[in-house]
Amino acid sequence: MQNRRNILFIMCDQLRHDYLSCAGHKTLQTPHIDTLAARGVRFSNAYVQSPICGPSRMSTYTGRYMSSHGATANFVPLRIGERNIGDHLGPLGVRPVLVGKTHMIADRDGMARLGIDPQSPIGVHHREAGFEPYERDDGIYPDKMLGMMGQPRYNDYLRDKGHEGDNPWHWAANAVETDKGLRSGFYNDITDRPAAVAEEDSETPYMTRRAMEFLDQDDGETPWLLHLSYIKPHWPYVAPAPYNDMYGADDVQAPIRSEAELKDTNPLMRHFMERVAGRTFRRDEAIRKVVPTYMGLIKQIDDQLGQLFAFMQERGLLETTTIVLTADHGDYLGDHWMGDKDYFHDPSVKVPLIIADPSAQMDATRGTTCDALVQSIDLLPTFVEHFGGTPAAHLLDGTSLRPLLTGEATRVQDFVVSEYDYHQQTFAPEIGTGPRDGRIYMIATTDWKLIHAPGFDPVLFDRRDDPQELHDLGRSPDHAGIRADMLARLADWALQYRQRETYTDDMAARFTAFEEKAGVLIGYWDENDLIDPGNAVNPPQGQET
Repeated sequence: MQNRRNILFIMCDQLRHDYLSCAGHKTLQTPHIDTLAARGVRFSNAYVQSPICGPSRMSTYTGRYMSSHGATANFVPLRIGERNIGDHLGPLGVRPVLVGKTHMIADRDGMARLGIDPQSPIGVHHREAGFEPYERDDGIYPDKMLGMMGQPRYNDYLRDKGHEGDNPWHWAANAVETDKGLRSGFYNDITDRPAAVAEEDSETPYMTRRAMEFLDQDDGETPWLLHLSYIKPHWPYVAPAPYNDMYGADDVQAPIRSEAELKDTNPLMRHFMERVAGRTFRRDEAIRKVVPTYMGLIKQIDDQLGQLFAFMQERGLLETTTIVLTADHGDYLGDHWMGDKDYFHDPSVKVPLIIADPSAQMDATRGTTCDALVQSIDLLPTFVEHFGGTPAAHLLDGTSLRPLLTGEATRVQDFVVSEYDYHQQTFAPEIGTGPRDGRIYMIATTDWKLIHAPGFDPVLFDRRDDPQELHDLGRSPDHAGIRADMLARLADWALQYRQRETYTDDMAARFTAFEEKAGVLIGYWDENDLIDPGNAVNPPQGQET
């Protein structure tokens, strides 16, 4: 196919927005990602729709907010009938292909209700969020979850490499050798030791090779979107040699936190601080030991992307492929006295986003940094426009980023929104939170960020004067007006028609003049009130008004 244009959509799991050298990290060097940024646009204010894997990814794959698509927590199914990336790109002749993680949970009850066989083409389409699963691997397979999550093909690969047992993902790729035998990488005290697999057999190179295998089998005709979705640097924080000790404690940037945050903290925020991960990363020893491994995992991804980009260059694919790199959320790593993700400080909810489109239309912005507020839900409408389609505004909550990529516009939206359902947290029963009560929302503008959770005081950060989000103004009398304005914005957003999926804007325009065109007269006093009297006065022979 002449002038075929493809997309390589790379997603890293739990990659912080500021852990790239092109984003200003002082000691972690990511030259291949930096080169990608130099070829395209780096977005410095990109936010996910939920600071946790499943809901965030479902928003990216549907182009809709969490409260629109309904998959509100990890392992909550995406309801049958929800339009996914395949539903939007398939009609454009595009082949959406997956190598790696989606965290998609199928609505099996919904399929049973409608008589859909999960193994049928429609069933597989729904089960895989619209992707063709060249290789799906959600990447977290502790022993107790192995049956529930299925058996990854990667385990077969590891067994072929001589790693025995039912679950070599856990006990080889994500475990380390100690003097007492293998120890699970879920324990953070041994993260500085090398994984019990050779580097080339670890997850990141394996998935990179699988992506190359797909590219080698490409027919050269059908346009594709290849979603290369790495599980790392998500925990377990285990890296193969030499990446396990490539960085040391001296390379770690000081955590962003203050004693004041501990002394006077919003009660709900404190619950997030007191989780196991928060207590672990409160220890300076943990930060000095875990963060270097986290950095090593990112360095490995960058090295693998260098190999992938060289592979594509040899085949002429860099000239026809737009490359998008982002993450599903970040990682606190001790910032604000927290670990893991889940809350709404920037280390958790702000992500890297780089888009490098080789077409001449993008030359005006090539190598620039865009500080406009953008969201992960903006990617799917961007993909639709890339392949020549028109985004379905009644289905997609996001807005195409192409005007920012071409330089035609400088701003997409005035605010971004992220949501979380914390009812699965272990502290939820303690505070009386039931399955419908754990609602928490973030709305951020260029100047302010408000976090709203029913039953708790709001949290407010001044994004200009306090970019590190160390001072909560949620109870400040001087900022009552700002809080009221931000809550009003959030309320206006929440009251939008986001469930009107069967009624397009074109249909609404056609119905506007329905009475005039149909001649339906309801409530008129006489012909003087008619919009078009010719439709009702002196009807043709044999017809009545």
